[in-house]
Amino acid sequence: MKALVLKSFGGPDAFELLDAPKPQPQAGQILVRVHATSINPLDYQVRRGDYPDLVPLPAITGHDVSGVVEAVGPGVTAFSVGDEVWYTPQIFHGPGSYAEYHVADASIVGRKPASLNHLEAASLSLVGGTAWEALVVRAALRVGESILVHGGAGGVGHVAIQLAKAIGARVYTTVRAANFDFARKMGADVMIDYEKEDYVEAIMRQTEGRGVDVVFDTIGGNTLSRSPDVLAQLGRVVSIVDIAQPQNVIQAWGKNASYHFVFTRQHRGKLDELGALVERGQLRPHVGAVYSLADVPLAHARLESPDNGLQGKIAIAVDPGLMP
Repeated sequence: MKALVLKSFGGPDAFELLDAPKPQPQAGQILVRVHATSINPLDYQVRRGDYPDLVPLPAITGHDVSGVVEAVGPGVTAFSVGDEVWYTPQIFHGPGSYAEYHVADASIVGRKPASLNHLEAASLSLVGGTAWEALVVRAALRVGESILVHGGAGGVGHVAIQLAKAIGARVYTTVRAANFDFARKMGADVMIDYEKEDYVEAIMRQTEGRGVDVVFDTIGGNTLSRSPDVLAQLGRVVSIVDIAQPQNVIQAWGKNASYHFVFTRQHRGKLDELGALVERGQLRPHVGAVYSLADVPLAHARLESPDNGLQGKIAIAVDPGLMP
């Protein structure tokens, strides 16, 4: 099979497209022909060497799969050959999705929502699972509450907006002015142009000094350290980035705040919940660009660029027939 192999940590050119052995499913596993994957910040963090002790080289990386079951291992009864599936491979545990085939434990695999094509499904599995873990499991966001989503035009952010609206929350988000229409289409109630306005002042003005119940940080830096400044009493902060950033603990203490740092877990139940929202028309990933497997280095370079002009996700058409 063709696979994009990371032979050394470094820039986007560290990948090499090679022939690799086709994996075989063991007990409890399925073999999937990968039709599509996608690019996440985690992908370029792994590539550049942020987690060297967790990623032995050479490695096949990648963290989203949408494809078709090619074979099933002993003991697998939930899936049959020909089923369309989607999932996030176990992070830091074995080969990833930048390849024509992938083997996964059946317990982390879900049936692909019928209303999503493979490019869309591959653009939702990791970010959708992350947003679900952050908002539903950890923050326990409830109907009638308010949430600030930092980076509402990004991969996780645009899904988090939709998920928060499906729950019944009022959604504030920080985006560039050029992304206001996109964020509004995703369901945001209030957009804040972080390039022209201090979001703390904007939130406190919009909420008449109360603050928001939940802050979801997908950006890092001082967005996390300033989170207590926009929290309501008993507010919750959920972050997927920069856990080592110095925190404003005194301010958080005064708000009786709780903090949650999310490293998303893989299991079928979460995918099934997301799939139900998709089929009800309450959630849909936005594919902002599509690249081929051979052009993953270009996709990495684009996503890493601060001025990439992207909305939503970059999808990778492992099956050449999916290229637009």
